[in-house]
Amino acid sequence: MNEFAFSIPQNIKVGAGSLSKLPELAKELGKKKAYIISGPHLYKIGMVAKCQEALGSAGIESDCFTETEANPSTETVEKAKEGFQACGADFIVAFGGGSPLDVAKAVAVLATYGGNIADYEGAGKVKGPVVPMIAIPTTAGTGSEVTAFSVITDHSRNYKLTVVSNYLLPAYAILDPQLISTVPKKTAAACGIDALVHALEAYISLAASPFSDLFAEKALKLIGGNIRKYVADRTDLEACEAMMVGSLFAGIAFSHARLGDVHAMSHPVSAYFDVPHGVANAILLPTVVDFNMSEAADKYCFLYNAIAASPIAEKEFTPDMLGSEIRILNHELDIPASLSEVGVKSDCFDVMADDAMKSGNIFVNPRKTTKNDILDLYNQAF
Repeated sequence: MNEFAFSIPQNIKVGAGSLSKLPELAKELGKKKAYIISGPHLYKIGMVAKCQEALGSAGIESDCFTETEANPSTETVEKAKEGFQACGADFIVAFGGGSPLDVAKAVAVLATYGGNIADYEGAGKVKGPVVPMIAIPTTAGTGSEVTAFSVITDHSRNYKLTVVSNYLLPAYAILDPQLISTVPKKTAAACGIDALVHALEAYISLAASPFSDLFAEKALKLIGGNIRKYVADRTDLEACEAMMVGSLFAGIAFSHARLGDVHAMSHPVSAYFDVPHGVANAILLPTVVDFNMSEAADKYCFLYNAIAASPIAEKEFTPDMLGSEIRILNHELDIPASLSEVGVKSDCFDVMADDAMKSGNIFVNPRKTTKNDILDLYNQAF
């Protein structure tokens, strides 16, 4: 067994209607004015207003930034930071999917220490505590509410930079299944598969441990057993809650075990072609699973039975069945089957492969991976 360490320093609230606990948590932080970082869709459908109403009911003022886009950029981070500094808030509520949570973490760093977010790229660059955050995910997918990562797109380089620090962990997270009951079907599918990939890659990672496996296995069962029901009917609160908890557990798993080739390759896909992160992951997943078969096959039967609509006995299983089952799941969820279907151009594969090889996830992928392997995988997925 490899040496490993773990910590879970956060406070998590789970349950229908738990958004109402937001003022209580703000008061526990000892703060008086919130800066809500969210996105335009949540603002338009009145969800941000619900967040502000919850705070206002306890006399807590709030201002908001609702311009966060998918694959948020360094420019968006700068604009949100300026809004935070101008409004006089003393804590941040990250309200939305992975993009608002990533922006919130970046703003928390810049509002505390200044500079540009690229100054903090990599691990160990954040000097100490940042502006306190409360994370309220409105999708079941990223697990960002319990991860020490902020991923921001630098368009000047067509590159997704990652800031890594435990100081980025929100002080509190609220998982309210009612908040994801109106998620559009395509978003629900893409985010759900993203969470599945987090758990799967953490489970087969070379950096996996008994601790990360514990969370990855439970995440796989929760997500695999509920993703079809959740995408088909987002008003099924039981399925919603299972997906949110599964996503959170997957986030804890990959925070401690990292990920693999799927994520290393998907970040360039999103950076160059603005493909939603979950969609890029879903398309690449079966191809990478097939590639990793020679080194991780001993874990594939468990993965298959967690994902498959109809589990089978181990004696009936062969490792090649996992990639096939993932392709079936993607089809059932109406996720595109190839990179070409989402506008990716093969003439960028060489520079994309260079960027993928810069990812630390490559080094914990179960099968050793070269640039030529990445190029081959992109072409297979194309």
